[in-house]
Amino acid sequence: MLIALSTFTAFILDQIFGDPRNFPHPVVIIGKLISAMERFTRKVFPKTNKGELAAGAFTWLVVATVSFAVPFIALVLLAKVNVWAAFALNIFWSYQIFASKSLKEQSMLVYRYLEAEDLPNSRKYLSWIVGRDTSELDPEEITKAVVETVAENTSDGVTAPMLYMMILGAPLGMLYKAINTMDSMLGYKNDRYMYFGRIPAKIDDVANFIPARITGLLMCLTAPLIGLDGGNAYRIYKRDRLKHLSPNSGHLEAACAGAMHIMLGGDSFYFGKLVEKASLGDPDREVRITDIPGSIKMMYASSLAMLALLEVVRIVLVLI
Repeated sequence: MLIALSTFTAFILDQIFGDPRNFPHPVVIIGKLISAMERFTRKVFPKTNKGELAAGAFTWLVVATVSFAVPFIALVLLAKVNVWAAFALNIFWSYQIFASKSLKEQSMLVYRYLEAEDLPNSRKYLSWIVGRDTSELDPEEITKAVVETVAENTSDGVTAPMLYMMILGAPLGMLYKAINTMDSMLGYKNDRYMYFGRIPAKIDDVANFIPARITGLLMCLTAPLIGLDGGNAYRIYKRDRLKHLSPNSGHLEAACAGAMHIMLGGDSFYFGKLVEKASLGDPDREVRITDIPGSIKMMYASSLAMLALLEVVRIVLVLI
């Protein structure tokens, strides 16, 4: 019951306060550990394909172990002193893991500059939340990029960590964030990370397999509650969810595209290289900048549905 309550409280705190700016953020610390481990392993492992594969695997193992063990041991030791202090610390760490408010704020910042027809700043702040080249994007392409990012990060930043925290509190949530951060930093298919980042990328795919599918379905189910087309969301979800290069992102983007009757995806430039991507959805209408707040509503609707679902499951499992 305490884990269910702490996860719920942490989600509410994220809506009120967002990222705590005056405290060291765990994702920043995890990112520094990843960078340090990459530098170390690249020095000590052979500079061959197998050597880089092993270096990436060792990096993953160390970062994952530290990310889980530190909060787990801290909470166990603190609980022996005062169980309510451990409960409060679990809430705080869980709150830091959620990213819904920061995702909303960053997306709406791009929206406001688009609304003001300020393309330079729209591209600038979009580059803070996407990995693609934003320097030449037009307003429609910028809007699509934001909508896709919000859809994908509904799982990565909200519902997936929520699921893992509901199982074992902040330690498992931190482990998930470490897995996700390693994929973000190392999971590129370029010369530098083709082998080094392969295992971190594959493990991230596994960690997101179930959360992405549940979230995609919840997007379809909750779409009518926010004035969108749930039936079309499910139709496009079934048709297009496997077209994406990622085994998980397509479930979220397809549901979003179908609910809004727009087309997402398509080719993009990453680090100067064209990446060919399939389109998801149908171009029933043109993409509008108001689709950005629309995607944020989808994020919150599906996140609240996931929270309610997990709370019920957790309580039932405790009672039986």
